[in-house]
Amino acid sequence: MLKLKEKNLLLIFTRNPELGKCKTRLAATIGDSAALEIYKFLLQHTVTITKGLNIQKEVHYSVKIREDDLWSSEIYSKKQQAGNDLGQRMEYAFATGFENGYQNIIIIGSDMYDLSQKDIENAFLELESHKYVIGPAKDGGYYLFGMKSLNSQVFKNKVWGTDTVLRDTLKNIQKEDVKLLEERNDIDYYEDIKDIAIFQKFIS
Repeated sequence: MLKLKEKNLLLIFTRNPELGKCKTRLAATIGDSAALEIYKFLLQHTVTITKGLNIQKEVHYSVKIREDDLWSSEIYSKKQQAGNDLGQRMEYAFATGFENGYQNIIIIGSDMYDLSQKDIENAFLELESHKYVIGPAKDGGYYLFGMKSLNSQVFKNKVWGTDTVLRDTLKNIQKEDVKLLEERNDIDYYEDIKDIAIFQKFIS
């Protein structure tokens, strides 16, 4: 029997933290500099909640792989995203993971403050007994998606970054065994952070 670490894979999709190129919807209100600092803070949070997981972990960079950054090469495998849109990029990452022999694969982004190590561990536990696991985001997307075998349909014909993503994804798998996790808040707009104390230092 495969050890947990050898059959479970976590994909972490990340944007390279560059001024004016990350959290652009948030930046529209608070400015590029503050948005970049918030994104760096969220990246560090993602490291904190994933580095201790006893599974394989891959960081998939949007633009360029960075060797000496906050993602330690001793903990994370570093990959380059491949594809023209988010759907193609996610499909490629999942397909490669399954080709490499992983049995349970989950993807998360790197901008979820409302996520803990325990949440991710729980998602992998749920994937043991369900074919799909999804963490719905309050904005109509999802913050976590996992499956046990590749279904390319979930990545096609989606308007990424809109409130239709979750609904359209669930339509693709409506007859399947799906576990929905708790709804969580991801961070895209000023309204998502304005009432959270820890973010006040970035916007005050």
